[in-house]
Amino acid sequence: MLKIRLKRMGAKKNPSYRIIVINSTTKREGRPVEELGYYNPKTKEMKLKKTSALDWVKKGAQPTETVAYLIKNCNEDGTLNYVKKETVKLSKKAQAKAEAEAKAKAEAEAAAAEAPVEA
Repeated sequence: MLKIRLKRMGAKKNPSYRIIVINSTTKREGRPVEELGYYNPKTKEMKLKKTSALDWVKKGAQPTETVAYLIKNCNEDGTLNYVKKETVKLSKKAQAKAEAEAKAKAEAEAAAAEAPVEA
C-alpha cells in the first residue's frame, strides 16, 4: 500500500519535511516513489504539486493526517493557505474579570431599557 507522508529533513530542533509517496512498509527516510514537495512548519512555507498529490490519492495512496491537512489547505500554486487563529487565550483571572464586565454592561442596558422615556 502506498502512503503520502512526510520525510524529515533538517537539523536538530529545526525540522523541515519533504512530502513523498512511499510504500507503507519502508522506513521514514527510505527511497520514495515520488517527491511531491516540501514543508517547513517553523516558517509555514510549503511548495506542493497539488495535482500530482490528488492523482496519487485517486490511485489509492493514503495520505497521513498531516499531509491530508496540507493538501486541503493548499492553494492552486502549491503554497500553504495558513490562517492564524484570532482567539486570544486569557488567564482564569482575566476571564472572570471580562465576564463580570459583560454582566455589568448587560444589567446597565436592561436598566436603561426599563426606565420610562419622557417625551
